This record gives sequence, C-alpha cells and structure tokens, in this order.
Amino acid sequence: MEKKHTIIHVILTGGVGSRLWPLSRKSRPKQYLEIFEGKSLFELTVDRNREIADQVIVVGNVDNCHLSRHILEKNNIPYLDIVESTPRNTAAAIAFAAFAADPEAILIVTPMDHIIEKKDLYDQAVADAIAKAANGYIVTFGIVPTKPETGYGYIEYKGENVLSFREKPNLETAKSFIAKKNFLWNSGMFCFKASVFLDELKNFKPKVYKKSKIAWENNTDGKLDLELSLAIPSISIDYAVMERSKKIKVVPSQFLWSDLGSFESVYDYLVSKGHAVDENGNMTIGTQNYTAFIGMKNTILIATDNANLVLQKEYSQDVKDLYNELEIKKPELLE
Repeated sequence: MEKKHTIIHVILTGGVGSRLWPLSRKSRPKQYLEIFEGKSLFELTVDRNREIADQVIVVGNVDNCHLSRHILEKNNIPYLDIVESTPRNTAAAIAFAAFAADPEAILIVTPMDHIIEKKDLYDQAVADAIAKAANGYIVTFGIVPTKPETGYGYIEYKGENVLSFREKPNLETAKSFIAKKNFLWNSGMFCFKASVFLDELKNFKPKVYKKSKIAWENNTDGKLDLELSLAIPSISIDYAVMERSKKIKVVPSQFLWSDLGSFESVYDYLVSKGHAVDENGNMTIGTQNYTAFIGMKNTILIATDNANLVLQKEYSQDVKDLYNELEIKKPELLE
C-alpha cells in the first residue's frame, strides 16, 4: 500500500481588512473579530480543516501572530508559526510554508477571511483536490457562482482544466461570465505538494524562490529577518505561478462560500443568520442602542468606541479609500 501523504493546513493570516474599518483595526484585524456566532473567522478556518489536516502552519505578521497563537492554544491544536517581519504577498508566504514542510507533504492553503457552509461539499472538494495534488498537480478551488459578483476574480474552465484567470470584472462582464456558465469564482484556496509548488516557483520566479529560501533558512524560531525579507519581490501566487504553470487543475465546488472582504458580504452573512434589519433593509452593527433610519434603504451603521461609519451597502468597496485617507489624516483611528 502506498504511503499516505502528510496533509498540512497552511493558513495565511495577512491583511488588516481595510474594507471592514472601523470594526477591523491594526491591533485586531477582521480575522479575529468574534462576530460569527461567537467565533472569529480564524477559528472557523481552523475548525473546518481540523479533521482533514495532520498539522497546521500559520504564516502571519508580527502584529497579529499572538492573536493566532491564542486561538490555536485555546483549542489544543499543535502548529508551526511562521512570522513575517514585513508582508511580501502570497507567493513568498506560501513558499515559507513549503520550505518548512516535508517535500512530499500536501499543503491545503487557505486565507482566513472566508465563511464556508455545506461542509460535506467542502470536504468532498478537498478530498478531490488532495487526490489531484498527490498526482503532481497544483489545484485551485473554484466556486460555482450564484450571482454576477464584481468583488471576486474568476476562473474560466472546462472540466478540471483552467482556460484562464480573470481579474475582478465590472458588472456587465460579470453578467456575461455567469451567462456563459463556464466561469467560477476564484476562491484563493489551493492544494499541492510542497515540492511541486517550489519547483514551479523556482521555474517561473527564480528570484522569489531564491530570496524566500534564504530568508527561511535564516529564520529564528520561525521569525523571519526584516532585511532578508525586504529582498524578496512582492508578488501574488496568482501572478507568480497559477497564471503560468501547466500543472494547474481546478475543482469546481458547490459549497457555500463568501469572502468577507466588505460590509456588503458581512451584511448578507448576518442577514442569513437572523441579524435584525428594518423594513427598508437597514442594519446596525456594534450597538444595542435604538437606531432609527428615515428615508434610507440598505444602509449599515457600524458603531465602535471611537468611530462610527454610515454606509450604503453597495458602496462597501469604497471603505478602503476612507481607510487610506485616515492613514494620512488620522492614523490613530486605525490602531
């Protein structure tokens, strides 16, 4: 009987969740907010893959690694902690995990800002991806779309083969993708053998491979050196490997998936869980105070101790612009 591969769940914890300000702050990014039926997105991500993975590797940054550790230790989950001294995007983050793993280990790489439901379908998709990864493929998870979403990238596919990756589209383009029925949402989740990923990275982006390897080999208890890290080109796994490799396969998946990257997706999630809205679809988050909305529809009031945001749901992507402005004018509100 052939040897079973070790399965490692690699969790990428980067990002501050600028589109979820003022809930999400640098000191407590959105991934650690316990607003999802009493759990955080990080905890949900760990729980979802507990029975699948033999091991957990967390790739996080200096500011949030203590938050991840706290949750993993509370749940008695053994883990390896890789602490980035500066963000270098996903190609390098995944490379660190692959260098830390056995070359034959199969990595399931997930961001931690996803809500996933219909776990039986998720488990089925992961099992399918692991089987493909064991045969030397790099697997991406594509989600069968339920609406013309402009906040996600898309994968054009035929069977298990990827024809192209597409950037976030405008509404007209998104509608045409849905009509063609051979486009999937790009979930940003991947599965592959550590050695296969590293070979492809070395092939297509030798500098990212080489500089990441040097940074990893000089780590101190999982913490990476700042100067060595700054030498690594900052590039996503999509541009570095996924759009170039001939070893890519896609698993089209029917599990319910949403990337909680904006208040629009948080709103939809909270509504699905019975969070109160008034007759015009207005919602409050973060306050128990009586709040009346007059002449407004689909408006969200987000209240925190030192900042409030009033937002029309469809303008959720614009919160990032406000965040960038505050970075210059009132950085204390981002802490």
